[in-house]
Amino acid sequence: MTSTTTAPAMTGEYEIDAANSRIGFAACYAMVSTVRGRFDRFDATIHVDATEPERSSAQVCLFAASIDTGQLQRDEHLRSPDFLDVDTYPEIRFDSTAVRPLGGDRYELAGELTICAITQPVAIEFTVTGTSTDHRGIDLIGFAGSVLISRAAFGMRWNAILETGGVLVADEVCLEFDLALMRRQARPASTPRRTWLSVLRPGHRR
Repeated sequence: MTSTTTAPAMTGEYEIDAANSRIGFAACYAMVSTVRGRFDRFDATIHVDATEPERSSAQVCLFAASIDTGQLQRDEHLRSPDFLDVDTYPEIRFDSTAVRPLGGDRYELAGELTICAITQPVAIEFTVTGTSTDHRGIDLIGFAGSVLISRAAFGMRWNAILETGGVLVADEVCLEFDLALMRRQARPASTPRRTWLSVLRPGHRR
């Protein structure tokens, strides 16, 4: 069970709750259907300023090899040099540069997206879907958003011409974000590791 939390109290440092979040994509296939996929591994450092949203920021890293469309042969092709070239470029990164309120619970998060070592500016529209505190006392914030990008702009130009006209894979890809953020918990100070030197009494000889 969760409880609603007032917005100013939500200011702080957050990370993605991977078990309850999805970072995915959608692209038109063969001019007739939409293929959807996701990245199973990702990490982020996010600062939320609920009082002054313009002071918020986000750094997100997707591990490219974790791409999953539910079809093994297609996933292997997407990992190849024709697309993400994951052996050469293992990470996809987003670093925010500005946050702009759009009214209500809507915001624009501008930043730099880097795929295959090519960096392009993007502006992602987000909606705050809710705030709460869970049964463990951890503050949660929900965000949902999307942005359209051109894969050719990131060097991914591979395609195949269909016999009936058109191409196999659309250039336009929609990146989709459905995120549950949880407040980063302070980690307990580590206890100094005891070694044989630490237990010798002063002046004691082995």
